[in-house]
Parts: sequence; C-alpha cells; structure tokens
Amino acid sequence: MADDIPFDRTFDLAPGQVEEVMPGVRRMLCNNPSPFTYKGTVSYIIGKGKVAIVDPGPDDAAHVAALLDAVRGETVTHIFVTHTHRDHSPAVPAIKAATGALVLAEGPHRPSRSLHVGEAPRLDASNDTDFKPDRALADGEVVSGPGWTIEAVTTPGHTANHMAFAYHEANTLFSGDHVMAWSTPVVAPPDGAMGDYMNSLGKLSKRSEPVYWPGHGPAVRNAPRFVAAYILHRKAREASIVNRLAKDGESDIPALVGAIYASLDPRLTKAAGMSVLAHLEDLVARGTVATDGPASIAGRYRLAG
Repeated sequence: MADDIPFDRTFDLAPGQVEEVMPGVRRMLCNNPSPFTYKGTVSYIIGKGKVAIVDPGPDDAAHVAALLDAVRGETVTHIFVTHTHRDHSPAVPAIKAATGALVLAEGPHRPSRSLHVGEAPRLDASNDTDFKPDRALADGEVVSGPGWTIEAVTTPGHTANHMAFAYHEANTLFSGDHVMAWSTPVVAPPDGAMGDYMNSLGKLSKRSEPVYWPGHGPAVRNAPRFVAAYILHRKAREASIVNRLAKDGESDIPALVGAIYASLDPRLTKAAGMSVLAHLEDLVARGTVATDGPASIAGRYRLAG
C-alpha cells in the first residue's frame, strides 16, 4: 500500500451480480476475497449478442454458473485471459466447454527468468500451469467481433505472460493485475520481474485510454495520471532500498521489509519480501546493488562499487 497513489477502494458489487459499467462492458464479481484479490476476481463481458469474456476467473462453480447465466441467449465467441494466476484463468475449460469460444492470451504460464539451481517458482501454488490458449496473441494484434475491437497489449511484469486488452470502441483498457485502483500488484520473482513491470508501466503511460477495468476492485479513473503515480511509487520504493543500504552498509530482505513497509498487514509480509527481492534483482542487474551469487530471498545486499 502507498499513500502517494490515489487509491479507490469503493467497490460494492455483490458476487454473481452482472452490472453494465459502460456501453458494451458488463462485469461480474467472483466470491473469492483475500488480501491479494481484494473483494474477488472481476470477469468482464464485452459486446452484445456475440460477446467476449475477459478473465473467466477461478475454478469456482457458482461463478461459472453465474457468468454463463449472464450471457444466456448470447453467443460467447472469444475468451481473453490477462494472465495465468489461479484467480483468473482456471474457469476457462468450463466456459469453453459450454460455449465453444476461442481462447486467446499471450501464452502459457512461464517464469520471467531462468530458475537458479535449487529454486522453484515462488508462487507455484498460485500458477495455472495447465492453461494453454487456443491461439497466442502478439503485441498489437487486433481481434474483432460484432461492434467490438480488442487490441492485445503485452504487459509483462506481474507475470511473464501478462497481457492487457484495449477495447477500441469504448476507448478503455482491461488491465488485469498490472494496474489496479485499490492497490499495487505483487511482483514476485521468478514468476514476475520488476524491470519488465516498470517497462510495461512506461508503455501504458504512453497510451490515451482514460479508464482501465482491472482484475480486482473498481475502475481506474484518470488512468494516465494513475499510472504515473504507480511509476513514482515504485521509484520511491527503489530509492528507499538504496538509501537503507547506504545507511546500513549491508542488509537482508527481512530487515529491509521491516524498515521500508510501515503498518504492514502481517498476511502480506511474504509478498512484501518478494516485492523487495524483485527490486533488488533489478538493481543488481543494473549494477546499483551487489550480492554474492544470484539475487535470492536469503541473500545479503550492499551498494555496488
């Protein structure tokens, strides 16, 4: 959490209730709240008659049934998946079986970098490693249906295969977990990478869509300003790490988390440690910080030079 970002946590949608939020966009909340999903995963329906679904959500029978009921009498032609965490993609097989829709995404789940010796994906239990799209989308690729046009926008960082989707007719963007109004996302190596994440934020900062529809929580309003605040926040977090290392000479991740994160929910301590690791990996790669061997959660860090 950060006070420098204009967060919006007003989100009162009841699970299973379909709501039209703008012309051509409906949303539905899954009842899977947690410290990482806020009040739950949000699935979106694009268009009327022949429609597309963005992020069917977790393997939750009640949510799948409600989503299918919301499109009763319509034809689901496409399923778009922003990324392969288990709160976003495991409902795909059930929705595809019921509709025959074409499943589109950046690709299957993979780590953002090669694994170090003895290392396993940190969030393996959260990864949908069974997911395979019917067709992988390239950055900038356009997919159309009756009355809607979707542009694929690769946004790696939260996961290697994270992809946002720009809905041209509504001048809006489905941002998955890359940009959310209620919080910043976890970037946890080796599944995520801070360098990729920052580059993707820079990419979004050059886009003009004023409103984003994220995977959790309410809409991101004044999106270009919000993305700029996200970038400043991450740069401030990086500066806090560098300043702490300058003060202490050498430190480890638990000490950095304790010094940098004020009033942290104890349930988020591990996630905060992974975020600090992501920053440290990026700082080591850029030659600002040094460590012995590859950057790791158990490593000790110091300023380079």
